[in-house]
Amino acid sequence: MNKTDRLLALILELQRQHTIRAEDLAASFEVSVRTIYRDVQALSEAGVPIVGTTGNGYSLMEGYFLPPISFTVEEAATLLIGTSFIDRQFDDAYRDRASAAGKKIEALLSDNVRSETSRIRGSMRLLDPYDQKALPHEKENLRQIRQAFSEGRKISFDYSKKNADSADSDPGRRTVAPYGLVFVEGAWMLVAFCDLRRDIRHFRLSRMKELTRLDERYELPAQFDLRAYIPADDRRLRIVLRFQPTVADEVGKSGYPYMEETHEVPSGLDVVLRVRRPDEVLRWVLGWGADVTVLEPKSFRERIREEAQKMLERY
Repeated sequence: MNKTDRLLALILELQRQHTIRAEDLAASFEVSVRTIYRDVQALSEAGVPIVGTTGNGYSLMEGYFLPPISFTVEEAATLLIGTSFIDRQFDDAYRDRASAAGKKIEALLSDNVRSETSRIRGSMRLLDPYDQKALPHEKENLRQIRQAFSEGRKISFDYSKKNADSADSDPGRRTVAPYGLVFVEGAWMLVAFCDLRRDIRHFRLSRMKELTRLDERYELPAQFDLRAYIPADDRRLRIVLRFQPTVADEVGKSGYPYMEETHEVPSGLDVVLRVRRPDEVLRWVLGWGADVTVLEPKSFRERIREEAQKMLERY
């Protein structure tokens, strides 16, 4: 990053953070603290009202705002692709706002940049695993949860788990305090404190029904950070598979999320999966047909055999 770009980025960082230390700016831009001191001096001499407070850091004088700046082709394409994602996966309110934001961004672009940005967007397509938009009731759940989170209100809903052998499979009404929303593997998940389980639980929005916002209030724990949150790993079932050499390379590069270990063997590739329930990987294993053999556990071998027998009977 050259000095001019760094000075602009420094103003934007101050505008975003309000107050930030020279040490943190130096770490962010990968320069020395002395360089930050010189940059701040240069900006001050150029008329940017930067205030320095011992022990706190730098801040912009209240009321100062950087005028609109131009976007590069890559920056504009990135922002507009983001609006396309919101159009597919968010509720109507955010979709409308994304559309309005996209129009404002395009209005700022020069003819050349707008044309090139359009060409780049035309070469990309956002797909979820099944090339489907979020279901209408899922989007409504998303809207309700966003509203509840902003108001600090609990929600209640009927919830059904896909797998009946789950510890949380009992049907019925749930009351939870929303902690955050996560988009994973093409689906929205709610991270929330469940009153029934007295612990943090995860709920798929597509499986929620009759969701309502309650009058009961809650406060998000000060120590909870969704960006740093890592759920406890309760995948205790170990499944070992052996793949034929003809598909070993494809399997190894698949990036399958339940894959824990791989080992090359003379007869192919051994893969260790770590899951909560066999149903989580049943379809994936069946999808490899005769190119995979279940080595363990025996119960999963039997399950695959039963499924194969049902398929044979249908054909």
